[in-house]
Amino acid sequence: MFRYIARRLLYLIPMLLGISIVSFFIMQLAPGSFLDQFRMSPQIRPETLEAMARQFGLDQPPLVQYLVWLKNMVFHGDMGRSFSYNAPVAYLIGSRALNTILLTVSASLLAWIIAIPIGIYSAVRQYSVGDRIFSFFSYVGLSIPNFFLALILLYLVVVYQWPLPVGGATSIDYAWMTWPERVVDRIRHLIIPVAVLATSQIASVSRYMRAQLLDQLRQDYVRTARAKGLPERSVIYKHALRNALNPLITLFGFDLGMILSGAALTEQVTNYPGLGKLILGAVLSRDYWLVMGSLLVGGALLVIGNLIADVLLAVSDPRIRYD
Repeated sequence: MFRYIARRLLYLIPMLLGISIVSFFIMQLAPGSFLDQFRMSPQIRPETLEAMARQFGLDQPPLVQYLVWLKNMVFHGDMGRSFSYNAPVAYLIGSRALNTILLTVSASLLAWIIAIPIGIYSAVRQYSVGDRIFSFFSYVGLSIPNFFLALILLYLVVVYQWPLPVGGATSIDYAWMTWPERVVDRIRHLIIPVAVLATSQIASVSRYMRAQLLDQLRQDYVRTARAKGLPERSVIYKHALRNALNPLITLFGFDLGMILSGAALTEQVTNYPGLGKLILGAVLSRDYWLVMGSLLVGGALLVIGNLIADVLLAVSDPRIRYD
């Protein structure tokens, strides 16, 4: 297992190199650059624009820009400097990482805690009234875009004056709060974006759980267990459910890789200061190094998430072994 994990981690090196090359040169295909927004202002002198181009390295050919960035990345661990914020990319990503991790982890945990029992209930009581009700709400949750649901919740909060914040990750007086008050304040700011993200996840995971468990309940080993006189509860939870969870463990691993991209529109609409909102702004302003740094972090998280899923699969199913 150790050799397998080490080998998988080594795959990060060529993968991240490929991501950086593709992402940089794709961004070069778009016309213009970050400085174009300043060139349209008559108040900024050409000499100032030239100085900014030299400062950010935009006066060099694209290949030279990339090679300089790659050298600093490999030998110094420097992801570059953001054009928009004039700050190190690593610092910007680190400053927003906690907010996004809190958001996505909270939404995922809430979704899985609710969705797994719903999926089990729907599979065990297929075509019952409860199954049909859950199926209806699952289809609704899958069909509503996250940004639209966020707009609806924000509208309800404002119109009906619910005691919930409509933006930000903390209150203005957060620094003067006690630790219990800070925890409560964080939770209040997370309620709307977590509800938005968890809704679609609950819908998809519950449907997936239902389909997998139904497939396992039709297998021969389940009929054999029932024929031996095992209690129905034992047949479902000890045998069928354990095998049905294997594909969902793989799905759970992909959730880690979606930390950066999955919440982008939700963060933008709810004005939540996370990585998704940061990356979206960087793409729109053509902030090359911030986009590339974010993509590298996202690629690493995707590989690590898949690795965690593989390890969990080996733990849950003794038939799976990695050499």
